[in-house]
Amino acid sequence: MGKDYYKVLGIAKGATEEEIKKAYRKQALRYHPDKNKSAGAEDKFKEIAEAYDVLSDAKKKDIYDRYGEEGLKGPAGGGGGGHSGATYSYTFHGDPHAMFAEFFGGRSPFDHFFAQNGDDNNMDVNDPFAAFSMGGMGGMGNFHRPYKPHQGGARGKKKDPPVVHELKVSLEEVFSGCTKKMKISRKRLNPDGRTVRCEDKILSVDIKRGWKEGTKITFPREGDETPTNIPADVVFVVKDKPHPVFRREGSDIIYPAKISLRDALCGCSVSAPTLDGRTITVSSRDVVKPGMKKRIVGEGLPLSKRPDKRGDMILDFTVKFPDKLGQNTRDALRQVLPP
Repeated sequence: MGKDYYKVLGIAKGATEEEIKKAYRKQALRYHPDKNKSAGAEDKFKEIAEAYDVLSDAKKKDIYDRYGEEGLKGPAGGGGGGHSGATYSYTFHGDPHAMFAEFFGGRSPFDHFFAQNGDDNNMDVNDPFAAFSMGGMGGMGNFHRPYKPHQGGARGKKKDPPVVHELKVSLEEVFSGCTKKMKISRKRLNPDGRTVRCEDKILSVDIKRGWKEGTKITFPREGDETPTNIPADVVFVVKDKPHPVFRREGSDIIYPAKISLRDALCGCSVSAPTLDGRTITVSSRDVVKPGMKKRIVGEGLPLSKRPDKRGDMILDFTVKFPDKLGQNTRDALRQVLPP
């Protein structure tokens, strides 16, 4: 069973956008590690951020509501649930502390949220505004309006469009699965909230067995950050590298089998390589016509939704005709070949 994001936020499935925001506000305040020192608070705080990241996004929420966590995080947006359409593979890479700060309109919200003098353990987390009535807080004057996700961001900031990169993988990598380390350079906002620095970051992309070309892997808000923007998502799109032997069609691989005219007419055996390093021999006693294909079941790529199953290898025959024939050969062929 996957995670129940509604249970994490303490709300029922079908909750409205406003109810989701209120639930996040309540739970994030309750489990923020600066406030909650109990064991596991940090993990719970991150889980709350992930739940809100999904349920506050219409596309992610729709996939989650229909197919659960497995469908949301599967390599093709639906896992075994039969989802059709664009590929989708969600992984939460966000910073729960940055999300919290952005939601409440400031990078250090706890400078204002909890009383700096006296005991604040009795604060009612159901009423996040209660903190502003405590001594020395100046009433509501210091409160920043909560961040509305996907609607411009805090203080009128707008989120930059996604930064898309091609991620080239070989057929062998798709066959076996692998991890790609992708280095990106981006701007990050300094703690003063005004100046920026340049930094490099390594993003790890887990290529699952059988992933199809066009599969997208999204790293939320890993783009440039400045005082006036919300960082863009960084998106990698799987692209097949040209292969020296095979051509790919979905989960099938095409092997160009070149045979002579004699073999095409009299029968032949073809030795074909496989992606896992073996060689298989395919024999044919039939006349092979140009363009004929022969399917070898189970020798292709893993299926993206069922990696324990595989596509097929298809031998695509090409008949090599001789450049010229001697007169004696022509006469012999006229005798034996049908008109």
